[in-house]
Amino acid sequence: MLQLLIGIVLFFGMHSAAIVALPLRDRIVAKSENMWKGVYAIASLIGIVLMVRGYADLRQAPTYLYVSPAWLRHVAALLMLPVFAFFIAPYFPGRIKTALKHPQLVAVKIWAFAHLLVNGTVADVLLFGSFLVWAVMDRISLKNRPARPIAGAKESRMNDTIVVVVGLALYFAFVLVVHEKLFGVRPT
Repeated sequence: MLQLLIGIVLFFGMHSAAIVALPLRDRIVAKSENMWKGVYAIASLIGIVLMVRGYADLRQAPTYLYVSPAWLRHVAALLMLPVFAFFIAPYFPGRIKTALKHPQLVAVKIWAFAHLLVNGTVADVLLFGSFLVWAVMDRISLKNRPARPIAGAKESRMNDTIVVVVGLALYFAFVLVVHEKLFGVRPT
């Protein structure tokens, strides 16, 4: 469990710098943006590796906090349908991005909530709950701080079509093949 917790602290600590210490983050970036990006990337990567390893270890001997009814798997699958489209929407600005304002955070919140609906072990609650809490906190903090520009395609109506088609393709790839290959669990 310690690996998972350290990974969560490292990953979300770096990802929360703009939430809890924006002036400090901005001073460091002003001195050396590349140094900040390097530290951010390395700490985040180490955090991900520790989260994955810690989560995998805890799955070997799971402690259940709750067991969801089987029908919730269908609800989770339905909730996951727009997640990939929302996740890539910031890079293809169109009506989806405009309507959701921060579609990537919406995607993370839906993804985490859907996984919490059907996964009730301590490891699941720690991992997916951390993502959900962070995404909610980040969205709230964005109301009080300037959004940084995201490099992507020029704004276009066609971008919404691209986002939906690519998002659905990724969804079905994950449902049918990728999720089981990466995580050993078939989501249906």
